[in-house]
Amino acid sequence: MTAEYKVDGAIAVISLNNPPVNGLGLSTRRAIVAGLNQANADPAVKAIVITGAGKAFSGGADITEFGKEDALREPHLISVLQQFDLSSKPTVAAIHSVCMGGGLELALACNYRIAAAGTAVALPEVKLGLLPGAGGTQRLPRALGVETALNMIVSGETVKSEMLASIPGQKLFNKMASSPEALLAEAKGLALEMADVRPLPRVRDLPCKHPQGEAYFEFAATMVQGMSKNFPAPARCVEAVKHATTKKFDDGMALEREAFMQLMLTPESRSLRHLFLAERAASKIADVPADTPVRDIRTVGVIGAGTMGGGIAMNFLNAGLPVTMLETKQEALDRGVATIRKNYEAQVKKGKLKQEKYEERMALLSTTLDYAGLKDADLIIEAVFEEIGVKQQVFKQLDEVAKAGAILASNTSTLDVDKIASFTKRPQDVVGMHFFSPANVMKLLEVVRGKATAKDVLATVMKLAKKIKKTAVVSGVCDGFIGNRMIEQYSRQAGFLLDEGATPQQVDKAVEKFGFAMGPFRMGDLAGNDIGWAIRKRRYQEKPNMKYSASADRLCELGRFGQKTGAGWYDYVPGKRDAIPSDVVAKMIEEHRKSLGITSRKISDEEIVQRLVFALVNEGAHILEDGIAGKSGDIDMVYLTGYGFPLWRGGPMHYAGEVGLFNVVQAMGRFAQNPNDDAKFWQPAPLLAKLAAEGKQFS
Repeated sequence: MTAEYKVDGAIAVISLNNPPVNGLGLSTRRAIVAGLNQANADPAVKAIVITGAGKAFSGGADITEFGKEDALREPHLISVLQQFDLSSKPTVAAIHSVCMGGGLELALACNYRIAAAGTAVALPEVKLGLLPGAGGTQRLPRALGVETALNMIVSGETVKSEMLASIPGQKLFNKMASSPEALLAEAKGLALEMADVRPLPRVRDLPCKHPQGEAYFEFAATMVQGMSKNFPAPARCVEAVKHATTKKFDDGMALEREAFMQLMLTPESRSLRHLFLAERAASKIADVPADTPVRDIRTVGVIGAGTMGGGIAMNFLNAGLPVTMLETKQEALDRGVATIRKNYEAQVKKGKLKQEKYEERMALLSTTLDYAGLKDADLIIEAVFEEIGVKQQVFKQLDEVAKAGAILASNTSTLDVDKIASFTKRPQDVVGMHFFSPANVMKLLEVVRGKATAKDVLATVMKLAKKIKKTAVVSGVCDGFIGNRMIEQYSRQAGFLLDEGATPQQVDKAVEKFGFAMGPFRMGDLAGNDIGWAIRKRRYQEKPNMKYSASADRLCELGRFGQKTGAGWYDYVPGKRDAIPSDVVAKMIEEHRKSLGITSRKISDEEIVQRLVFALVNEGAHILEDGIAGKSGDIDMVYLTGYGFPLWRGGPMHYAGEVGLFNVVQAMGRFAQNPNDDAKFWQPAPLLAKLAAEGKQFS
């Protein structure tokens, strides 16, 4: 059973039991109603307590039902809550640990609520592009006050129960439990105390007004529109809460449900729901069981104290893990430690980190100039220069000093992890851990699985990623893995667009208007154009038939490597990051175009976006075929968390499905006719062609 029914004297107790968070799936909803009916029909029962077994009261909707028929079957949650409204006997919600979404709406439908301190309370539906759909926008403002409730609903953020209980005049919690252990007993006591009180109090009957009325909601709507212009849900949340103050309860409920159903059909909500599921699915590896034993990681070694090495170290310090950082020279170590201190001190100054926490983290950091200083580390990550010879030297030395069972990880962004593993006598312990810069900020971690990487190593790294608050995505071994292999095709298209008549600023503006955090040329200037130059030089040897625009090479020959040199695709003023269009670059592109015999043409923003994004999609389809990525959602997670792809579009593979794969393939056919493009690349990947022909999507 997903909800258990027991009677203790005059009190019936309904315990939700649907691990891990007591999701309100169909069977749970039916069991709740059955328990409620049984209690109301039993003359011996005077009152009803509903609580959650295990580690939650209820986390809300059962995500396993998303997109399935059970989500549409009666009783819907609204129908369940109507039964609470109609109950002839008082109901008490005993709330603990987690009370979110539909779980909070369920609690609000009870006559009384008692909560344990530390309970995480939220209505997070807005993060899925929705609004609360079972009365959250109508009941919470009545229980908490309009402003507090609206802030919770619009942000979707979690608030602790004791903080809500301290709000003057709040009616969300009738009582706070003396301790989590005493919660159920005290809930039964409250139920007995209120068993004969009539009429039964209902949140729906409470008054709901704001002193400023219309003026407040106009202000709230303006604020929300400015902060979430690409997401329709927050504005609809404001509208729904306003209805709670101006409409009868049942009318407000009807308007809330109408808005919920409309939002459910928006591409933004589909994208956010896809992101929600893809993020959870990314941690699951098909051939690595969930119960795979993991290695104990208590200490970490980091080789390299530069920007990347220091950022990697901070992740583990933040998680309370001791880190030993190795460099070849003391000056380099000192610079690295100083940078870490500077980063933490900036957080302290902004109030984001307490002084004592800063001191605790720095106390966990030690340094060494000798590989022997890493002999006790459980995990060692190298963050040295991206050259295979350098990696070889590092891993040969690591193989000599690292203890048996230590995980040896490379932060390489493109190099062959299998080759790196071959430099050791323990390839089963070698894995890629590709952090994105700045490593202490960016969420993405590409976990590169070598052909010999042990399953327990993978399981350990995936678990550790959660501890350091990273979104980990598993990639197979290939040049560039998932993210950089795809971005190369994106960058090639950006170069061809310059050859044909576009300017760097036009390409960047078109892509940024689409929603990318940064266009390809601004991104190149930030990362350093010399990095791409080094990769292209390698490509010219390895893949002489691969076509590139030579404009990027010409830029680098001018020494314009980007922000670090004060000049790249754009000009930069010292101390500022503003990208200023460059006359030098415009002249260089024009001269290059003439050398190719190309007459400049007007290129639309639509073409720019399609060529760049569909290049990602086609290469992504090849990556799926090659088995480099296990799921299309993994590719989307890489681009959403590591490359600035717009969240509301759901990642390149999901977006392609929104456009329609048939339309993507048709556009690619047009691009293949362009004599200045790479016609061979625009041949659709077999998987893409197959899915388009069958009218299917990647996910």
